[in-house]
Parts: sequence; C-alpha cells; structure tokens
Amino acid sequence: MSGSSNVSRWIALIAKSSRQGFYKETLRLFHQMQSEGFGPHPFVLPNILKACAHLSDLRTGRLLHCLAVRHSLHCDAFVISALIDMYSKCSRLRLARQVFDEMAERDLVVWNSIISGYAHQGFPYHAMVLFVKVRFFGIEPDLVTWNALISGFSRLACDRFALELFRAMQIDGIKPDVVTWTSIICGLVLNFSYDKARGMFREMIVGARISPTAVTVSSLLPACANVADVRHGKEIHGYAVVLGVEEDMSVSSSLIDMYSKCGLILEAKRVFEKMGIRSTVTWNSMIFGLANSGHCHDAMSLFHRMHNEGVRADHLTFTAVFTACSHAGMVEIGRSLFRSMQEEYGIKPRLEHYACMVDLLGRAGKILEANNLIEEMPTKPDRFVWGALLGACRNHGNIELAEVAASRLLELEPESAAGCALLSNLLADAGREKDAIKLKKLMKRRRLRFSGCSWMQVA
Repeated sequence: MSGSSNVSRWIALIAKSSRQGFYKETLRLFHQMQSEGFGPHPFVLPNILKACAHLSDLRTGRLLHCLAVRHSLHCDAFVISALIDMYSKCSRLRLARQVFDEMAERDLVVWNSIISGYAHQGFPYHAMVLFVKVRFFGIEPDLVTWNALISGFSRLACDRFALELFRAMQIDGIKPDVVTWTSIICGLVLNFSYDKARGMFREMIVGARISPTAVTVSSLLPACANVADVRHGKEIHGYAVVLGVEEDMSVSSSLIDMYSKCGLILEAKRVFEKMGIRSTVTWNSMIFGLANSGHCHDAMSLFHRMHNEGVRADHLTFTAVFTACSHAGMVEIGRSLFRSMQEEYGIKPRLEHYACMVDLLGRAGKILEANNLIEEMPTKPDRFVWGALLGACRNHGNIELAEVAASRLLELEPESAAGCALLSNLLADAGREKDAIKLKKLMKRRRLRFSGCSWMQVA
C-alpha cells in the first residue's frame, strides 16, 4: 500500500472516530499514526484539536499547536479555527484571541470560531462587538454566527436580547434552524419563562415545521420539572416517544428528574431501568429523586449499585447521598461518606456538601458538632450553610448558636427577613418575648423582606 493510501486511511479513521464522539479513541489513533512515521496533516489536526477541546485536554492541545507551527500548518484556516475552539473550550480565551489576532487574513470560519468562543464562555457582549466588526470588514454573518450569539445570550438567561436577535436574523434573510429554536427555548427556561418556552416549542413544530431534537426536548423538560407540571411533562414525554428520542441519555435523565419532582417516583424508576446506557448525570437524577421523595434507603442502595457497576461518583452524587442521609437520619453513614468522598474519590467538599452535613448533624441534634464543622471549613460559609445551622437551632432550641447563625445570615443577606424571623420565633418560644419584639421592630425598621427562594428549604 502506498504512503498516500496509508495517510488517507488514517484521515478516514480519525475523522470517523471524532464524528462519533469517541474523543479518547481519536487521540489514541493520532498517536498510533505518529508512531508509524506519519506527520500531522491539515485534514487530521482539526479533528485532534476537536477531541482536545471536548476532553478539556489543554496540555495536548498546546503540543498540537507547537506541532502545527513546526509543520507550517498554523496559517490553515481550519487548523486556526480548531485551535481557537480548543483554547476557548479549555477556558483560555486569551490564548484563543492571541491565535485569532496573529492571523493576517480571516475568513468567516475563523470569525465564527472566536465569536462562538466568547459567546459560549459567558461573554456574549464581547461576541457582539466582534459580530459588528465582521460586517465592518465586508463579511456577511451566516447561520453559525447568529446561532453562536443567540446561544451566548440564552445561556446567560438574557432571553429578551436573544429574542431580538432571533427576529433580527430573519429580517437579515437567515432562517432559524433547530439549533436556533433550541437556544431560545433553553434561554426562556433558564429565565423561568416556562409558558413562553412551551409556546416557542409549539411554534417551532407547527409554525416553522421544524422537528425538535433530543437536545430540544431535554432543554424543555425542566420547565415542567421545576413547577411539578406533570400534565405538560407527560405530553413532552409522549412527543419524545413519537420522535424516537425517549431513550436518548439526556432526554431520559431529564424525564427522571421531571417525574421525580412531580412525585411520580415509580414512573422515574421505570424510565431509569429502561435505559441501556446510563451516565453519571442519570444516576444522580435518580438518586436525587429517591432522596427528595423520602425513599432514602433506596437512594443509598442505588448509590452502592452505581459503585458496583463501575460508574464513578462525582460531587453531585455525594450531594444526593448526603441529602438522603440527612432525611433518614443516617449520621454515621453520612460521616463515613464525607470522609470517603475526600480520601477515596479525591473530591474536595464544596459549600453544598457542608450545607448537607450541617443539616444532617443538626437534624440529629448534634448542633455543636455541626458548628465545629462550620468553623473548620476552609472556605467562607454561605447562606445555605448558616441557614441549615439556624434551622437546626430552631428545632432543638439552641438560642446561643441561633443568634450567631442569624447574625451571619444578616451579613450575607442584609435585605432578607428569613433569618431574623426564624430567630424571633425561637426567642418567643423560649419566653424571651421582649427580645422577639425588638427583633421584629428591627426587621420593620430595616424593611427586611422575604425572598422567593430561600435557604429555609434546606432547614
């Protein structure tokens, strides 16, 4: 077989692996290609850089950048675009911009890469500035450009601006595709505009005659889950079956979350058991669902099953099992898992883990131990941590620590009345009516208000 035939074979193998999302396999094939004496190829490098981007493998990505420079491939538009994308997805926007700025001539592919980089990393206004520059240089934005901008604003829940762009692109003669519609729906859901999100979903199907994808369905389901809207949730489930995406991993995970939050835990379990392949997200959704529905021992059993099936737990898994331990009063198991999370899994406790542990200890009446845990925290406790302690003090009548927790909460939430109200009730229950009245007057004088979403749910 000739050398050119061998190169073509490697190009085809690597392209197929990358296209199917087998990114670790893509890197392995590239290393094997190099070991057989073949150098980098302009058709190969973009796929390898794409793999690095999805794996957040910055080290390999930078080595490939050096390789591209050494073999004079760093001026190729597709290689440049892949480099910008890789650096952006590895959260190195400065390096992405440096690659972009060093390019003498830029086509729309390169412009789209840097605009997407800024938009997807949470800087859509920077992306908008570049969007204006594209036109200044006489290049017309295409569907990819518009989608990047709309997605960027939607991710920040700037749904009004995203909708303005949605209308502007059509005035500009660009027809929205399924990616555009999905981004708009996602933004509306993030901004709690659930009715509008469902309205856009219907308009997409009936008006635009565009068939939703698994991503569209999984983006819309939280609109039903967050308000326990089982009727619309079941409608979307039915539509997922018709589309043939019910068994998609992201859709199944969203269905489990939706049914769990709607109190239909058996339906959630049915979806879970029907799945052929499950991700960590799927396991987490089911464990959370069981824990929050009061099936705490089932949640723990599922956690052990997850471990036995070789699926590695992440920080959210431990938040779910700590929740189960807290609701079931499994103090010793919770303590053991808190140690295991750090020693065996190498996961540093986050604020939500501390809040769960304080809640666990507090519910069991171990108020001093909960307070000691807070004092040993390497980071500053947030409102959920102090809220969990205050709730425990309220339940067990510990006024001294309740006053400490309430004062800390007032520092963190100077306009919220929640902590003061809880402390006031505790003082009244303890017979300290004068102190309770003083606190209520303080609340009135400061015009403290109750927030819609509170740490009191934790307590």
